Amino acid sequence: MRLRTALVTAVAAATIAPLAGVAAADDGGGLPSGRHNVAPLKPVVTAMPVDPPLNVKLPFCAGRTGSAFPLDTKIHGGPAEYHPGGASQSWSLDLTNTSHEDCDSIHPVLVLVDRDRTLKNDRIRMEFDDPATGRKHSVAFLKTDEDEHIGVFDDGFPGFVIGAGKTLTVPVRLGFTDDAVPDRITANAAIVQRRGTNGQWVGESADYRFDIVAEGDLLHQIDTELAETGRGSALARLGLVSAVLLLAGGALVTAPRRFRIRRRG
Repeated sequence: MRLRTALVTAVAAATIAPLAGVAAADDGGGLPSGRHNVAPLKPVVTAMPVDPPLNVKLPFCAGRTGSAFPLDTKIHGGPAEYHPGGASQSWSLDLTNTSHEDCDSIHPVLVLVDRDRTLKNDRIRMEFDDPATGRKHSVAFLKTDEDEHIGVFDDGFPGFVIGAGKTLTVPVRLGFTDDAVPDRITANAAIVQRRGTNGQWVGESADYRFDIVAEGDLLHQIDTELAETGRGSALARLGLVSAVLLLAGGALVTAPRRFRIRRRG
């Protein structure tokens, strides 16, 4: 999944503001029709920040070479599975400033796309820590008409500051409510630098894929085991199939014996 600049900057311009004035859109969609539109057709904020005077505006982060992003972005440490209603799982977002200038007002934007298009905004629980203050911040999600769930790291805080050549690690916790249904999710973090009502795309992570799995889902556990041991392993497959037969088909094995015993009696 690759994010497009127009989508990210449109979302940033509409939502990266003091989120006391932001209401998460309902699952019917809160962004304009057509993901390439630069400006939303209906406002999702009640108040927009005022741009500072031109003589005090700060530059955006400078790119390192050509069109390369100035911030290297990496999601790591995330689990492969989440359980509906289970405890939130921890992972980290690394932001590395490859430029020769400090980057301030940095706001990650997490985009979740679910395979079955059944995920709802209110089933997602997410928060992050600001390493500079130690404060926890919640993340509200919006939904696009392409069924993408967008969570902006901004509940009113001014954004991260990353020194030239430095790496900032942002702790994140993600979970799903007990009414979330099993699904495959692809997550991607885009990074936006805010300047008043404007935003510039300055980084993007690789995909992070995971499953929402109901507790005790035997078939999913078997599929996971096959993936870990290698689907080409005949021995592993035979062992797993045998386990399924023992667990699910035990009654079929014992029933004829019981029938024979009753006939003899």
